[in-house]
Order: sequence, then C-alpha cells, then structure tokens
Amino acid sequence: MQLYPKLITDALRQVKYPGTGKNLVDAGMVEDDMRIAGNHVSFSLIFDKPTDPFKKSVVKAAEAAIHAFASQDAEVEIRVKTRPKEQAAEERLLPGVKNVVAVSSGKGGVGKSTVAANLAVALAQAGYKVGLLDADIFGPSVPKMFQLEHAQIFAEVVDGKQRLIPAEKYGVRILSIGFFVKPESAMLWRGGMASNSLKQLIAETSWGDLDYFVIDTPPGTSDIHLTLLQTLALTGAVIVSTPQEVALADARKGIDMYRNEKVGVPILGLVENMSWFTPAELPDNRYYLFGREGVKRLAAEMRVPLLAQIPIVQSVCESGDGGEPIALKADSPVGAAFRQLAAAVVEAVERRNREQPPTHIVETHS
Repeated sequence: MQLYPKLITDALRQVKYPGTGKNLVDAGMVEDDMRIAGNHVSFSLIFDKPTDPFKKSVVKAAEAAIHAFASQDAEVEIRVKTRPKEQAAEERLLPGVKNVVAVSSGKGGVGKSTVAANLAVALAQAGYKVGLLDADIFGPSVPKMFQLEHAQIFAEVVDGKQRLIPAEKYGVRILSIGFFVKPESAMLWRGGMASNSLKQLIAETSWGDLDYFVIDTPPGTSDIHLTLLQTLALTGAVIVSTPQEVALADARKGIDMYRNEKVGVPILGLVENMSWFTPAELPDNRYYLFGREGVKRLAAEMRVPLLAQIPIVQSVCESGDGGEPIALKADSPVGAAFRQLAAAVVEAVERRNREQPPTHIVETHS
C-alpha cells in the first residue's frame, strides 16, 4: 500500500495519550516534520517533559497503529522531542510563526538590509507566508526599500487586545520603527527605550500565520540583539559580509555571539555580498573589488554553509532606492541569485529543524 501523510495521521488518531485522553494528533503531539520515502515514514512526537512516564508506551502504540491502520510493511522511524518551557512561551507570543530567521552582520555597510529585504521577497515569491521586521531601531531602511516611508500603521482589537497591523507589499508583512518617525529625524534614544520599542513591534503586532519571520537586525552586537534573543526563540541566523578582511573580522564576532553557549542559536549559513562587480556593458566580466571569496573561506573555516554569493550590480541599488527589491525581477541574474538564496535558506531551516532541538529564549538574570 502506498503511504501518504493523511494515512499516517489517521492511524495516529487511533492512539490516545494517557495523560489527557486525547489522540496524538488532536493533542498536538505530532510534529509537522513528516517525511515519506517509499515504504519508510519518519516523524517526531513531542512531549511536554523529558521524563514523561508514557513516552515509551506511546511510541510503541504509534508504531503499532501505523502497521495496523496504514501498512503492515511500513518502516517506521519515530523521533522523540521535548517541548521546552521557553518554546511554550514563544508559542504564546507568536503562535502562528513557524520559523524566525535573523539576518545579521558584524559591521554596517555590507548590504545586510538589502539581503534581508530581498530574502523576504524571494521567500514570498516562492509561495511562503513571510513577515519582515526592521529591528534596526536607529537606522531603519526597510521603509525606503519598499517605498513605504509614508505608510500609515493602524491598530485593531485582536483577541481582546490592541494590535498593530503590519503594512503589506509584494506578499510580505512589514513593520519598522521607521513607520512611526519622520524619515529625516534622528533617533536620540537610550538603549532601554530602543529595546522596549523592539519588544512592542514584536509582541504587540498581529503577525498572523507565517512560515518565515525575517528580522533585519542592526549591525554589530548590541542591546537590541540581546533584547531579540530574550524575546524570541530564533530558528537560526544568516550572517552577511563582504569578502573584505575587515568585514570578515567583524563577521566572526557576529557568529560567535549566536554560537555563545548561553545563546545557542544555529548559524544557518553565510551570505557573501558584493562578491564581484560586473559592469552592464561587460556582463561576462568579474572584478573583485573587495577581495575574492573571503566569505567562502570563512564558511569553510566555521563549518557552516555558504548560502549565496551576490555580485555588485547597479540595478540592486536602483531597485532598493526605488522601492522594488530586485528579487522581484525574474529576468535579472541578481534576482535569480536572491531566489537561490531563499531556496538555500529553506533547505538550511528544514535541515536545522530536522537535526537540532528548538532554540531556547535567552534567560534574563538580574
């Protein structure tokens, strides 16, 4: 008999969790990570505690149900996961968000916001539900990149609470502190004020159901990053750098911040921006203005994927300034590079979710 997901979930509905009397599917214990390859089916069962007394019996009952109600010859692989307390808190904060991806850079000027904006658009173009948060409180650039400098953000009552409604363009739900201040005004805020504003943008917004929540973080390592790590359980981080040695030195610091044992956020991969310059009149020529393949070497050194190499092309700047990210242009080689980046990020996230446990929110110690 050919296996398919509904056949498996119908079989798992026959198994009740003794602690609640609910079947495994309705109890939310079957993770959304099912894989079927021929006669082999794999998925995860998630329990609230690592010491759950019913864990072994439930796993055996699930395997028996698949053999009884789906296929006697099925090869069943069941992974056991524990739902951490931090993840439960995160689910209450953003219940509809599946994956939170931080786009970071060690230093400014490497094109991090351009990468974040185009990644979000490329993911939306691929059919995913996407949100983009501009967390660069002191230098928001997302409104300009989407030509939303004058966007008016409204609040609605959602589940009895006032919630901001994000702007939406090109299939991406977008929010930035830049929507609430004049474009020409400097942000003269202390760290605490900026951190509180970021928390409001995250927690007091109706983001809805999202496959990917992309966060454009400020350059460097700062209070904003710590606030982000204390507010959201990040699925992973994408680090952006140019091939230049001075940028690579700062990129290492950004990687170290996420890999710190108290943080533990997986690095999904690196993006080499401004890899080479190709003039429009010489489309086959490459000029390596900032060094050659520095990020590629760093990725190999850090043992993380190189997700993409993005060239310098004048149209990238023009598209960003004009409010139309170049990922929208199907006939553009750079647009194609950003679509390849989106595919690489999806693959990296799926691999990370399959092989690694959920990330914890960083605890605050007073």
